[in-house]
Amino acid sequence: MNFGNINLNLYKTFYEVSKYGSFSKTAEMTYSTQSAISKAIMKLEEELETKLFYRKSNGVELTDKGRELLYYVEKSYGNLQTAERMMLETENLERGKLKIGLPSYVASFYFTDKIKEFNHKYPNIEITLMNGSTKYLIDLLDKHQIDFVIDSLPVPTNNQDLTIIKLYYVKYSFVCRKDKYDLYKNIKSVKDLENVPLILPVPGTQYRKDIDEIFVKCGIEPKKKINIHTSEGILNGVKNDMGVGYILRDLVKDNDEYKYIDVEEELPGCQIIMVVDKTALSTVPRKFIDEFMKIEIK
Repeated sequence: MNFGNINLNLYKTFYEVSKYGSFSKTAEMTYSTQSAISKAIMKLEEELETKLFYRKSNGVELTDKGRELLYYVEKSYGNLQTAERMMLETENLERGKLKIGLPSYVASFYFTDKIKEFNHKYPNIEITLMNGSTKYLIDLLDKHQIDFVIDSLPVPTNNQDLTIIKLYYVKYSFVCRKDKYDLYKNIKSVKDLENVPLILPVPGTQYRKDIDEIFVKCGIEPKKKINIHTSEGILNGVKNDMGVGYILRDLVKDNDEYKYIDVEEELPGCQIIMVVDKTALSTVPRKFIDEFMKIEIK
C-alpha cells in the first residue's frame, strides 16, 4: 500500500457500501453502477491486502477487518464534517447546525425551554435532537455525528477524548393520577406498596435495579407489576389508570394531573451529565453550551 497516495474515493465507496449493505443499493443511491462499486471495493481490498466484505445473495456483510476499518472511516468522516462546519458556521450564527443526543425523558423536563429560546434567537440554525440508548448516543459522539450528549451516569465509554460534566442531580418518586390520590394517600412507606399496582422500569435497567434493592431492604416483593421501558410509557400508564408509576420527579413537577406519593425511605436518583469532545466543538454548539447552558468550555 502506498501511504503517500491514499485514494479517498475508495474509502468513500467502502463507507457507502457499509451503510447500504449491498453493491446494487449503493450504486442506486450514488448514481453509479454496480460494476464500478464492485471494482472499487476489490481495489481497496487489494491495497489493504484483506477481505472487507462477505458477499451474499442478498447483499454484503462486513468482515471483522471490515468492521475495524469502518470504525476509523466513520471517525474520519465525522472529523471532515466537523471541519466543514467550522469553516461554514459564522460567529453571529446566521447559518449552521446543532446536533444533540439525549433521551426523551431528559428533553421533556430540561431541554425544551433551552431549545425554544435558542431557536427563537437563532432561527437559521438547523437543530437535530437524537434519541436512543446511552451506548448508541456515545457511539454517535465518538464518530462526531452529534455535538454532545445529555444523559445520566454511568456512561459506557473508554474514549479519553470525552469530557463528562455534571449538570444536576434528580430524584425518583412514586406518582399517581391526582383524581386517584385518595386510593393511595395512606401510603407512608415502600412496605405499603406490596399490593399496590406498580408501573416500573423494565428489569435489567439501572433504575429498576435501584428500586428492586429498596424492595429487598424493606422485605417486600410487589405482587402487581407492569414493566415499561420508557419514562413516557410509565407516565402514560399512570395517566390511563394502570397504577402507581416510578419515575423522575421532575417529569411531573409542573403538571397538576399527578400527585407525588412520598414515602419515608430515601429513594434513588440519578446524575444528569453532559458528555462532550471539547476539541470537536464548532461555533454553534459552543454558543449553545455557553449562552444557554451557562457552561464554559475551555
